[in-house]
Amino acid sequence: SNSVTSRPTIGLDRTTIGLDRTTLGLDRTTEQPIFNKVTEQSQNKITEAPPIDNMYLEQPSQQWIREQFDKAYRLLGYKKTELRSWMTCSNLFQQYYLKNINIVFTAVCKSGNTNWLEALMHADGGLTKKLDATNVNHVHSMSAKIRLTWWEKLRGFAWIDSATREAFSFAVVRNPWTRMVSGFRDKLTDEPGFPGTDLTRKIRHSIVEEIRGVYDDTLYPTFEEFLLYLIKHNTTSNDHFIPQYQLLCIPQASYDYVIPLEYSSVMQKDLWNHISTSISLMESYDGVSDPRQQSSALRAKDWFSKIKPEIIEQLYDLYKADFVLMNYSNFSDPNFPLPLHNTEL
Repeated sequence: SNSVTSRPTIGLDRTTIGLDRTTLGLDRTTEQPIFNKVTEQSQNKITEAPPIDNMYLEQPSQQWIREQFDKAYRLLGYKKTELRSWMTCSNLFQQYYLKNINIVFTAVCKSGNTNWLEALMHADGGLTKKLDATNVNHVHSMSAKIRLTWWEKLRGFAWIDSATREAFSFAVVRNPWTRMVSGFRDKLTDEPGFPGTDLTRKIRHSIVEEIRGVYDDTLYPTFEEFLLYLIKHNTTSNDHFIPQYQLLCIPQASYDYVIPLEYSSVMQKDLWNHISTSISLMESYDGVSDPRQQSSALRAKDWFSKIKPEIIEQLYDLYKADFVLMNYSNFSDPNFPLPLHNTEL
């Protein structure tokens, strides 16, 4: 069932061992990474692109998602903990607690977290006025007072540790390819409406200096330069660019519900029903319902199709666990950016 009322948990299933090659992006016959098969330069590794399949528009079940998380756990060498210890998360800054609706939310940067925080704070009573995409800074300033770190200062460690162990928990994750493009546009370009921050401006200057060999704080990196910088530095320490599994509170705690961003418009209903509210997320920026036709997906397809295959392969290795979390499709797949899930589970 996809309902959130039964409190499923996402952890390591002791009865299953080994990794499914198809889930790790491996072709069963050649055992070559599917993500390498993006050009005709390696004819012996090419497979026919699967046809577009509307079954993937159906939301994945939480059972299937738990099984995917199990595979990511094994890939990362994580072991399941029996505790729900949110206060021991490695990235505590991205963990939020909404007391009135008793929810723990992990905000994964560039996975719709601002939109979710805005809706959750409305449901919790912290916001009373509906905001839009231009009020991002206000959302983030308000959300500082629901971070676990803020609660710890206000009520003490023992109180917030106990409260969050009993709370309903959820997180939202995203296809790594579209997330990379979103992070680049938002923080490292001169596009109108994407001002960046002092920290990301420093990263921008570092990319131009290290990759292009030029120091000029008026220059902006190209998308390929950004990708080369990620590879050189094994991603970065910036939350907008690091693999999203590092922002999740795993393996310290298990989530009751996980939403792939691509299905937010549908799966949000389960969450709002759980807390008995009529709140909803802000509308999609481009208003297209099929995630495969949204501008973010089309842009990522276009941009990554122009990147050298060896760069793509290195990036996939860096973000492999993120792909495994939801068996996310490659940008060359007609069903991109959807998870390729088993609809029978």
